[in-house]
Amino acid sequence: MSVLNALIDAIGAERVEVIDLTAPLNAATPVIRLPAPFGNTASFSLDEISRYDERGPAWYWNDFRTGEHTGTHFDAPVHWVTGRDLEDVAQVPVSRLIAPAAMLDFTGQAAADPDFLLEVDHIRQWESEHGPLPDGGWLLYRTGWDARSDDQDEFLNASQTGPHTPGMSVECARWLAREAPVLGIGVETVGTDAGAAHSFDPPFPCHSSLLGAGKYGLTQLRNLARLPPLGAVVIAGPLPITGGSGSPCRALALVES
Repeated sequence: MSVLNALIDAIGAERVEVIDLTAPLNAATPVIRLPAPFGNTASFSLDEISRYDERGPAWYWNDFRTGEHTGTHFDAPVHWVTGRDLEDVAQVPVSRLIAPAAMLDFTGQAAADPDFLLEVDHIRQWESEHGPLPDGGWLLYRTGWDARSDDQDEFLNASQTGPHTPGMSVECARWLAREAPVLGIGVETVGTDAGAAHSFDPPFPCHSSLLGAGKYGLTQLRNLARLPPLGAVVIAGPLPITGGSGSPCRALALVES
């Protein structure tokens, strides 16, 4: 039996489970909000073209409007100024859209402190228990934040001092960009950086360091709780938008039952 036939048989026999890591796209999907004078992305909306009526008697279809970085989405290197000369989302090699994943669970820490930051020592400790991060794979960072993803205000968790959501320290972002073997990071929050990252030095280190190193981001993931620490395979499918800085995507995980 071929490898691909074996995979299809394993999925059919439920020896391999396909887990959807994607948040549904609708008008209530949370989107990042930047303060003036910065521009903001559009929330998701549908504009009906026809629905089995005089505009089209046998078909239903819509136009949709949204930003590249809405809902579960893929950040390409060109999204950040440090990666301005690197790949746009249509140039990402398709072979990199299927990759192994490590799932690091820090829900307890994030529940106790919404500004919790992942450090290199946290990752080293995780590796001592589970093994090395996968070469050419994803680091998926679970914080439990997907439980908030049906409510814009709870998801962004902003106060007068700005958003308060978990993320990574400057040192951790640099290490993941320069030394770790991963191709990118995936998070449950609205972006790969912590809510307070606007005040870091440098600001937004995940975007700056990882995208500048030609690595990728996946954001607003769900169902990471269903993944093992190691062994899952992630399929991330952004739209190949020519010149695009990113794209909403369907993210799936394959897990052996």
